[in-house]
Amino acid sequence: MRWSPALLLLLALAACAGSSPDSREVTVFAAASLREPFTALAETFEAQHPGVRVTFNFAGSQALAQQLNAGAAADVFASADARQMDWAVEGGSVADGSAAVIAHNRLVVILPPENPAGIQRLADLARPGVRVVVGAEDVPAGAYARQWLDQAAQDPAHGEAFRDQVLANVVSLEESVAAIRTKVLLGEADAGVVYASDTAGQDLLTIEIPAGQNVQASYYIAPVLAGPQPDLARAFIDFVLSAEGQRILAESGLIPAGETGE
Repeated sequence: MRWSPALLLLLALAACAGSSPDSREVTVFAAASLREPFTALAETFEAQHPGVRVTFNFAGSQALAQQLNAGAAADVFASADARQMDWAVEGGSVADGSAAVIAHNRLVVILPPENPAGIQRLADLARPGVRVVVGAEDVPAGAYARQWLDQAAQDPAHGEAFRDQVLANVVSLEESVAAIRTKVLLGEADAGVVYASDTAGQDLLTIEIPAGQNVQASYYIAPVLAGPQPDLARAFIDFVLSAEGQRILAESGLIPAGETGE
């Protein structure tokens, strides 16, 4: 079969259009607690970069670091703490010194809307029979929760008995803050410890943790060394760190990188 010059030209143009450098995808592995703010970030980023699509893998930071070190393909890694980012560095997935702080968070206690346990203050978490759910020890939210309890134990208003009894009341250790929130919403726990930003738009009751006891969580972001779209990874990270990106994060309840929240 002989192809006409006109048809060959049309096929060539179609091939060029299909391989347009603007028709690309940047893959972001991000902590579960970043789902809402990063989804909002992606909408604006995509609008500013026609033809570019942001895809996400949201999970516990420890699970994401493990996936990256096992060879999972991604362009950007956003972790809810430094420990998991360091693990990605040690595993060769992220370059040492390439991570930047993008935002901070703080802890809060959440309760089901009906509050069946009648919890009114932090001290009630230590009552026998109260069902508490927190993150597992290797989950950033779980590590932060334990730091809070250790600091509360130094406060005469609570003491070590408070920390020990709250830990004794833990009925479930979860792999992400999303799982903690779900258990509380479903009434499978009387209380949970999550980030303050996780309560936005949720039908939950909250109890604030005093600033002197609370823990500041810090989020880190870095390009993945073997990422297939290094230029888009850099562009996305730069956008997150920009004034507009920081404003979007703040609107989602996070504390901008340049602030402490204290």
